[in-house]
Amino acid sequence: MLRALAVDDEKPALEELLYLLRADPRVRSAEGANDATGALRRIGRALEAGPGSPDAIDVVFLDIHMAGLTGLDVARLLSGFARPPHLVFVTAHEGFAVQAFDLKAVDYVLKPVRRERLAEAVRRVCDQHVQQVPQVPGPGGAAAAAGPAGPPGPGAVRIPVQPPADGQIAVELGGVTRFVPVDDIAYAEAQGDYARLHTAAGSHLVRIPLSTLEERWAARGFVRIHRRHLVALARIDELRVDAGATTVRVGAAELAVSRRHARELRDLLLRRARG
Repeated sequence: MLRALAVDDEKPALEELLYLLRADPRVRSAEGANDATGALRRIGRALEAGPGSPDAIDVVFLDIHMAGLTGLDVARLLSGFARPPHLVFVTAHEGFAVQAFDLKAVDYVLKPVRRERLAEAVRRVCDQHVQQVPQVPGPGGAAAAAGPAGPPGPGAVRIPVQPPADGQIAVELGGVTRFVPVDDIAYAEAQGDYARLHTAAGSHLVRIPLSTLEERWAARGFVRIHRRHLVALARIDELRVDAGATTVRVGAAELAVSRRHARELRDLLLRRARG
């Protein structure tokens, strides 16, 4: 079971988060801190005591915008420790997701926090926490250490029931894994080691570098037009050259084309137009 620390400088938000955490059977204890300084003092005490101590903390649920140090500042400080607690960001701002995952966050939960979305974040923490806990074989050897056969407990690692097909990509939406058809994606945008996939219905952030998607989707008609953008050739509505600068229009979006990709893109579009 998890020992949690929730950090938020808004009292109502902190109380609601603590209420939801304490109602989750996988959370042994949940305590709160109303600023980053108090949180760091509490985490420091936990790290000094060690993982087996009553003062230990397994996971920190961390707001981003706080007076003084931000949640991202706290995460950067914790990244210097050998075994920091797991981090889950809980924020009203979706624009910091890439930075959060760069700091090894387990999850990124948007406010207002829904019970089922927070439960999914707790599940992810449990999965990672179980993988980090060393397994000590008992008298029965490795089989005894693994425990009796049966359904997985709340902290067990879940294996997806259905992997995505070749023409789909798995995305997280509101704590639910959904499979988006690649043909629905107009273009992908690099965001650090992640990519944001743009469809007519919205966008999805996935933990896959753009270079990996470029290799994977080349046969499906996706082309690199810029270090930041990978575009479905069939979704390009217009190519424009103005004062030496090349852009393409993909739906309502206008995307820059780098000089090194401009000629190749023009050739591809001309060949496509000629059939």
